[in-house]
Amino acid sequence: MLTPQAEIIILASLVAVTCALPGVFLILRRVALMSDAISHAILLGIVVAFFYTKNLASPLLLFGATLVGILTVSLTEMVIRTQKLKKDAAIGLVFPFLFSIGVILINKFATNVHIDSDCVLFGEIAFAPFNRLIISGHDLGPQGSWVMGGILVLNFIFISLFYKELKVSTFDPELAASLGFFPVVIHYVLMALVSITAVGAFETVGSILVVALMITPPAAAYLLTNRLSRMLLYSALLGIFSAVGGYAMAKALDASIAGSMATMSGIIFMVVFIFAPERGLLAKLLFRKWRQWDFATQMLAIHLLQSEMAHAEEKEIIVSHMQDHMLWNSEYTSEVIAQCLEDGLIKKTGDKLSLTSYGREKAKTIISRPP
Repeated sequence: MLTPQAEIIILASLVAVTCALPGVFLILRRVALMSDAISHAILLGIVVAFFYTKNLASPLLLFGATLVGILTVSLTEMVIRTQKLKKDAAIGLVFPFLFSIGVILINKFATNVHIDSDCVLFGEIAFAPFNRLIISGHDLGPQGSWVMGGILVLNFIFISLFYKELKVSTFDPELAASLGFFPVVIHYVLMALVSITAVGAFETVGSILVVALMITPPAAAYLLTNRLSRMLLYSALLGIFSAVGGYAMAKALDASIAGSMATMSGIIFMVVFIFAPERGLLAKLLFRKWRQWDFATQMLAIHLLQSEMAHAEEKEIIVSHMQDHMLWNSEYTSEVIAQCLEDGLIKKTGDKLSLTSYGREKAKTIISRPP
């Protein structure tokens, strides 16, 4: 029998992986805001379905939420096609409208029912172990774990079966259409899965953490790799780290579990954003610095080559002349010369510089390049 703490960690990890998988395609399709729109707008579908069934456990709530999620996407794209508003503005117009209707209906007609807006926004994963799935007297664990596990299997099956179609339609919709992959259908099925994922996680973690886990781990994975398969794997792993690390943070600080998980996902993203090997902020700064040094060493090599070709070595190859000709200060000139010496481009004899054979060939190659 698992402890409540272990059940919470497992459930949080299931939610993180379930949200991260479709989130990768939202990031790649540059419709990340759509997850926020869907996760809020489907409240209207839940409320309307509850008014019809009078039962919070009815599967029609999931069906209603999915329909409203698809309606959100359809209305947003309809507004975009008018060419009056950009994509982000269209999303900002549609989802607050649908979400506000859901909130008004709750406050007006469902004040005594456990379907309040705070539950939808923030959730409370700490109470998940108390909502058990019991079949024939057997306790099978938290009901939320089975719900999210089922949705995870659904997402995994869809991505596995239509991986090629998703990949092509994500990066080149026109090519997908020409190959008969029906990118529009793929798009709407993906949005339906996003809706199902969001509503499945509502009671457990709330829509805010759903958005955090659906966007932040995939965004961090996007900075770590260019391959879609690895991006899906990294996104799932980073989601699990966010869930487990967030729970540890909440326990240490005696804070909200869902809020700590969202915070941890943000911390992980910031670490990746700074230290990612190729796309990280530090890597870009180092690359920019390297390009500056590379450009300076190339300019010095070209200058020395031109001096050789013009037979003006005595005047042009003196170190002090470099400062005047290249418009560098003495400190920077010394650093560039030291870098060229380290790279094997030049030789220094007293106060005079000359190209090595390697430096001469490289300078000729640079000059011969087309502009």
